[in-house]
Amino acid sequence: MRNIPIPVDTGRLRFTCVKPPRPRLLNRETGELKTDKSSGQTIYEVMLSVEDDSDRIELVKIGTVGEPAVSPGDEVTPVGLVGYVWEMAGRWGISYRAATMVPATGAKSA
Repeated sequence: MRNIPIPVDTGRLRFTCVKPPRPRLLNRETGELKTDKSSGQTIYEVMLSVEDDSDRIELVKIGTVGEPAVSPGDEVTPVGLVGYVWEMAGRWGISYRAATMVPATGAKSA
């Protein structure tokens, strides 16, 4: 089942990298990595803190194709950020994916 991507307006949010990017595992037992269906590149997960204008902070894990050049403490902007609602075995959530991640200052000039 393919879900419809829900675009996320990142303009009023601040994103800070809290853990180094790591390849997303598809199968923990075999060590198989998740790859992008169209490019074949490895999907990386980046853990970010997200702060809104009301100073509320959430931690989110965002997937992106290829290893982004971000480190803990870097302020970044996920470009083309979308959310996908998922459901499995009575549980549900939202997974996030971005086309790329750029330094927060670079996103405004892009």
